[in-house]
Amino acid sequence: MSWKAGTERIRDARRALVWQAVHWGWREFQRAGIVTAGTPAGRAFRRFGDGSVMAFPAGSVFGEHWITVGDGTVIGALVTMSAGLVPGQDLGSDPVLRIGDRCVIGRGSHIVAHLSVDIGDDVWTGPYVYITDQNHGYSDPGVPIGRQPPVNRAVSIGAGSWLGAGAIVLPGARIGRNVVIAAGSVVRGEVPDRCVVAGVPAKVVREHTGDGWRPPGQAPYPVG
Repeated sequence: MSWKAGTERIRDARRALVWQAVHWGWREFQRAGIVTAGTPAGRAFRRFGDGSVMAFPAGSVFGEHWITVGDGTVIGALVTMSAGLVPGQDLGSDPVLRIGDRCVIGRGSHIVAHLSVDIGDDVWTGPYVYITDQNHGYSDPGVPIGRQPPVNRAVSIGAGSWLGAGAIVLPGARIGRNVVIAAGSVVRGEVPDRCVVAGVPAKVVREHTGDGWRPPGQAPYPVG
């Protein structure tokens, strides 16, 4: 074996060891950084239920005193959960963000609460879902929108619902039970129980009656 070939083999072996060390270390960091009810980060919440976990790394998380998480819920990595505009804001005596039991919040999702966001039991979301109860005010066209007071409207998501990847839930949305929100949909207004909604803005494209699901070929009608 030539000197050059030997040097390359040593270099390749060193790279492999570094790769293994980095990935092993990252897995250990992920395990160590998981948030549970018994960790300091878990105890910062108003309630962080038994058997619930929040993966590491988390997104931006603040206002934990006004956030409750039920039992057996899984919150993915890079999920942002916030109560209020800034850390330390006093939001009163009651929680403003409530996540139920056995929920799954997909990686990279954002849940931003100022007034009330209520997510029922067994709600699952895909990755990068955005849920908020606040929007910018724009009533005065003579004032920059960023300087106008925001508008808050409570949001509720019924138990057993599923929100596909990239769905957006806007202030004032009231989503019923066992609802499917198609990926990429923008939801506002009221969504009845046991239906499928899709589009921008989202419309009901299928609903379940006592005789089963309506055929998907029927003309959709607006939500809310």
